[in-house]
Amino acid sequence: MIKTSQLNKSVKTAEADLQILRGIDLEIKRGETAAIVGTSGSGKSTLLGLLAGLDSPTDGEVHLDGTDIVLLDEDERAVLRSQKVGFVFQSFQLLPALTALENVMLPLELAGRDDAKPLAEDYLARVGLGERLQHYPRTLSGGEQQRVAIARAFAAKPLILFADEPTGNLDTATGATIIELLFGLNEEEGTTLVLVTHDNALADRCQRKFVMAAGQLSEAV
Repeated sequence: MIKTSQLNKSVKTAEADLQILRGIDLEIKRGETAAIVGTSGSGKSTLLGLLAGLDSPTDGEVHLDGTDIVLLDEDERAVLRSQKVGFVFQSFQLLPALTALENVMLPLELAGRDDAKPLAEDYLARVGLGERLQHYPRTLSGGEQQRVAIARAFAAKPLILFADEPTGNLDTATGATIIELLFGLNEEEGTTLVLVTHDNALADRCQRKFVMAAGQLSEAV
């Protein structure tokens, strides 16, 4: 489902080129769950962005469900993401002017789904927010906002779900609930799950665990 070959990422600074990722080779099979852990600044989120086609590498290949997304332009990558990829972010990324229901419906409507409303209602009910459909993000707790984000991600039935610190803004108890929800839906849907986290409990739930250090990736055994 995901395969990279000699993936490198560097950025130019006033002093020199800063090498963020160095020769990343990674392969994740369909339906697997994988965690990427490492210290802040090690390159975890940069790698996630490259895997999802949100950024472009300096060189190397990124294959997503058989397509080398490095060869696509931004519009083509956006189409591919809308068809195959879901996201859950630490900061939730909900639109404040939209209700919980509208936040989940929006990407479905943009994808041309005629069943956007019933599908959004179903997934919000599945994450325990069936009674909160018309609530705006500001009236929801952090855990509830993350539930909306998870419903939004899974409602589009993505082949791959990327999660960047999905429990990072939550207390321990709420984070544990979100972990159960994330993996429960993942198992039901058969989605490939790739997450970046500092949360060892979350990482330990994954089938595979990768460690990022100084821009290089290794698999923990």
